[in-house]
Amino acid sequence: MTDLPDLPKKAPAEAELLHGRLFMEIQQGSHPDCVSRRGFFSKLCLALSGVCALILGVPLVGFIVAPLFRKTPGKWNTIGKTEDFEIGKTVNVTFTDSSPLPWAGITAKSAAWLRRASETEFIAFSVNCTHLGCPVRWLADAELFMCPCHGGVYYKDGTVAAGPPPLPLTRYPVRVVNDEVQIKSEAIPITNTL
Repeated sequence: MTDLPDLPKKAPAEAELLHGRLFMEIQQGSHPDCVSRRGFFSKLCLALSGVCALILGVPLVGFIVAPLFRKTPGKWNTIGKTEDFEIGKTVNVTFTDSSPLPWAGITAKSAAWLRRASETEFIAFSVNCTHLGCPVRWLADAELFMCPCHGGVYYKDGTVAAGPPPLPLTRYPVRVVNDEVQIKSEAIPITNTL
């Protein structure tokens, strides 16, 4: 007989560890429905992450999508008496927004450029530039509306004269009731092009 070389002897704890690992591998191989502890915790973490994402995501999506379906009501605001406005003159008037939030404070106030075109006709333009919503000024000598921020220029009828604005100034509906001028406030469509 030949002498066999001595094999290194393993410590009993290491042997038990190898035995346990081998036992688990054999057990998992024989039972495909059996899940390891690592697999169980991985699936548990994924499930909890999904639940957290759903809890945070639903209100966020609702916040973003809700304004698309909410219609702001128009409201007629009395601006003043007809004799308060001169024919051919454009003046800045203020009124309350049609849908102010309870905490809006002074920001619930809105403004318009009002021109008395004739004895019975009034025209009202939004003070917001259709480019990015900056306030426009009326230059009476040039008969132009000017946006100081990005160089938008509008003619006195509200059409675009120069600059980046993609649309003419928004017009408000105006009526005269019992010798009082009223403007119907509505949501102002403002584009976001540069």
